[in-house]
Amino acid sequence: MANYGSGEDNYEYDVADNESYCNFQEWLPSFSIIPVLYMTVFVLGLSGNGVVIFTVWKSKPKRRSADTYIGNLALADLAFVVTLPLWAVYTALNYHWPFGSFLCKLSSYLVLVNMYASVFCLTCLSFDRYLAIVHSLTSSRLRSRDTILASLGIIWTLSAVLALPAFILRKTKYAVNNTVLQCDMDFSDFAVPQEEEIYWLAGLGLSTTLLGFVLPFLLMTVFYCFIGRTVTKHFQNVKKEDQKKKRLLKIISTLVVVFAICWMPFHVLKTAHNMEMLGLFSIPCPFHEFIIQAHSYATFLAYLNSCLNPFLYAFFDLRFRSHCFYLLRIGKAGHKQISSLSSTMSGQTQKSEIQSLGTKV
Repeated sequence: MANYGSGEDNYEYDVADNESYCNFQEWLPSFSIIPVLYMTVFVLGLSGNGVVIFTVWKSKPKRRSADTYIGNLALADLAFVVTLPLWAVYTALNYHWPFGSFLCKLSSYLVLVNMYASVFCLTCLSFDRYLAIVHSLTSSRLRSRDTILASLGIIWTLSAVLALPAFILRKTKYAVNNTVLQCDMDFSDFAVPQEEEIYWLAGLGLSTTLLGFVLPFLLMTVFYCFIGRTVTKHFQNVKKEDQKKKRLLKIISTLVVVFAICWMPFHVLKTAHNMEMLGLFSIPCPFHEFIIQAHSYATFLAYLNSCLNPFLYAFFDLRFRSHCFYLLRIGKAGHKQISSLSSTMSGQTQKSEIQSLGTKV
């Protein structure tokens, strides 16, 4: 399983009195269930995100600023899901990694890049909606094409840099009596004393949670509080343009909520484990057992987010569906209806967002 700097895959914990150990193994059916779940996410994520990227790319003349961030969100998810067959095999082989050290590093790196890029894109989406709704008359410069491109450059650069510890420290090493080759964190090349490794692991794990989940989610919450207040005050009159803004707001807020639901269990379990590693509190053996049993499924839930986004976007956004169906040529009879629907929905939106159109994903 892909742990993000949080320690070993097979846990052995020291209890408070240091006289006995908790030594639990994972639930055996997980080695069959988790690979099937990973491959399901792979198939759905590959197809769904591929369609989103294609649709956003081909709809350049009518693209909203939000669509550009959605396209990059799909690109981050797509780069990650292509690694899932490797993690599926890794789990099925009882955490034996047969693919070599480089793929161990690269796959772990892409997992973290996806997590950072996804949450940063969602944060920018939330900020874009905040500007469009709360400061609609004064935010044209902040929502311009150049600003969007600059923000995307920052998102990808920051994600690539923050994920570097996974690429640098991940490597294959033997465990379980030198019979199993694991893809895990290893500090042996950096002269870190063995007794200090636990602090490095815990520090990396907590920093990942702080920068990749807690702070962005707090920012998104603040943006939506301001948006909610503005919507309540000014959008009481049901105007056509206001309906479109509220519809797009619903889409983005749903993406944010689903992201939080998918990633929160993973970060909660990882944070509890890391804080116990630092000696901040003691966890009884039954709870350690729960962490071990639940960790694989919390990881799967986090991975599931990468295939849910396209379906959520297509489900809630009628405008996106119309472009998608048209580009995929879904029935000649549907073309006229879709084109008519698209032009009707896009008329005023294009005028109001013409300055914030993005470029190719």
